[in-house]
Formats: sequence, C-alpha cells, structure tokens
Amino acid sequence: MWEHTHQQRCLMCPPHRKQVKHYHEPGDLHELTFSTYRRQPLLTNHVWQSWLSQHIEEASRSQQCRLIAFVFMPEHLHLLILPEQPDPKTISRFLAAVKRPVSVKVKEALHSSGSPLLEKLTIQERPGKTVFRFWQEGAGYDRNLNREQTVMSAIDYIHENPVRRGLVVRASDWKWSSARWYETEGSVVDADLPELQHLPAEYFVRDSQNQIRSDE
Repeated sequence: MWEHTHQQRCLMCPPHRKQVKHYHEPGDLHELTFSTYRRQPLLTNHVWQSWLSQHIEEASRSQQCRLIAFVFMPEHLHLLILPEQPDPKTISRFLAAVKRPVSVKVKEALHSSGSPLLEKLTIQERPGKTVFRFWQEGAGYDRNLNREQTVMSAIDYIHENPVRRGLVVRASDWKWSSARWYETEGSVVDADLPELQHLPAEYFVRDSQNQIRSDE
C-alpha cells in the first residue's frame, strides 16, 4: 500500500517520463496525477477543459469508478477515484479512456484551425515517425489511499492547488475543481464539470475497526 506524504511525493516524481505500475487493492481509492506534454499550460482553454471533463465522466461510467475529487491546473491535473470493481486493469483503462479522446480532439481542432501549436506538439519519435503529444508520456502518478485521515488530507491537497499557486484566494473560486461542490455539500453542480459522487457511507468502517483492534 503506497501512502507517502505530499513532500515525499514531490521528491519522488521525476520531471519527465514516469514509469508507474498501477497497484490495485480492492477498496482502495486512487489519487491520479498526470501532466500535459512537457508541462506546457495547455489546460487553459475552456473548450479543451470541457472535453476533459466530458471524458472523465464517461470514463468513470464505463470503467465503473466513482469520481471523488479533482482539480485541473494549467499543466497537470489530480483525480481521486474509487474503482467499484476489483479488476487490476481498471486504472490503466480509465486513464486511456480519458487521455486518448482528449488528445484526438485537440489534434483535430489544431489541424482545423491551422494553429502553430500543432507543430510544437508533434515530435519525432524515431526516424520516419512523428507523433502528436498532448499528454506527457507515461502513466503519471498513482497513489493508493484507504485511511480516512489520509483521504481527507488528499482531498484538501487537491483543492488547495490553485490557492498555493496564487491563482485564486479561495479554493472554491477555482472553476475547474470539486472544491465548490464540497463547500456546498453537493448542492451546487456545474454542468461544465464531471459528475462527482460521495464515498459510500460505510467506506471508513474498515479503517475504524482496524484502529479499534490496534488500540486493544
């Protein structure tokens, strides 16, 4: 089970391609972090952000995952999801279902508009072959969580990203996150954002039972 502090996480994440082995323990939440190509500020376009929201919601449904919290930053995003099936390939399929269609749509949009950004995001993978890269190569970061305190800290960390960057004063002022949904206890729903779900009411019961046993 991988539970590290955020400081340790930052020290452990290299700036370029990351080799990640997804470890799925049934019942664990996954905090997923991945970046745009070379951490360029590509997630500042409302249309592209909306596409990302759309495909996160579709991936959550098709891969049977609950989206618990999220934030889109200009060059990366954090997602906290709860797979509802024990299939160890769920996370890889979820990421592919999010990243591939967004990349395809962005490439088509850039081609249609004749944007010079298309050339900047097209790289030579090997002699005679070029590829379009919207996302940084590799799977990003995947952190397993299952303890209440760690989960709540992760949600706070996700929501505070724009505040720490100085983009907003309050977390709920940032449109592209779940902070406002949490602040209003789910009463404010933004149609531009992916659908969120609460954790199951009994989710932390196991954690409480384990704590009781450890105290005996």
